[in-house]
Amino acid sequence: MSLLEVNDLAVHFGGVKAVDGVSFSVESGEVFAIIGPNGAGKSTIFNLISRIYEPTRGSIRFDGRDITGLKAHDIAKLGIARTFQNIELFDHSTVLDNLLMGRHTHRSTSFVEDILFLPKVRREERDHRRHVEEVIEFLELEAYRNKMIAGLPYGVRKVVEIGRALSIGPKLILLDEPASGLSVEETREVAFWIEDMRRDMGLTVLMVEHDMSLVNQVSDRVLAVANGRPLALGSPADVQAHPDVKAAYLGTEAA
Repeated sequence: MSLLEVNDLAVHFGGVKAVDGVSFSVESGEVFAIIGPNGAGKSTIFNLISRIYEPTRGSIRFDGRDITGLKAHDIAKLGIARTFQNIELFDHSTVLDNLLMGRHTHRSTSFVEDILFLPKVRREERDHRRHVEEVIEFLELEAYRNKMIAGLPYGVRKVVEIGRALSIGPKLILLDEPASGLSVEETREVAFWIEDMRRDMGLTVLMVEHDMSLVNQVSDRVLAVANGRPLALGSPADVQAHPDVKAAYLGTEAA
């Protein structure tokens, strides 16, 4: 059984078919990439999986469960975390505080217990802090732990966004253009982290990305989409060689 199964997924905004008939599955432990030109519907697929958008038709199953009708706030609890194409962090909080925000789905204490700061609350906070410190070490963010997000370079903020998603402790992580705006060296580090996420953390990775060097380096399989519809599915090399993919990227004559 696949960890994630997307079947005939579609969402229409008025007369615009942003996603129209997309189907794919992601196996446990796989790095799966979705590629396509600007406006192809890639991030919209992420928004459907994370339940920000309501699908017009189709179904989404995660770990054997139909999640099509769930609310967005329930998705993280199931073990799905995501980053955003436009960084979504709390600028006036520290790196540590932003990562601790990712632990909110694991809170089990009540308001009264929190106010009284009972032993259960203290134990839970120690557990959350330990988990977040492991993420900080994994992403080599020690030097930025207590710095405000607003004063950090763009590349570091991108890494913090990944860190917050990892702090949830997911089974599946959705990375929305993790290399966007990064230097060649920073992109190389992202590739290493993705490999480590799979090997050391046992995560499954679903990634939207334009940087084909990163896609080629880390992806097991690739789905190409254009105009909201699937074009090709297979290995990175096979998908990039597909005539429909070439036409979508380069134009029919160039293909």
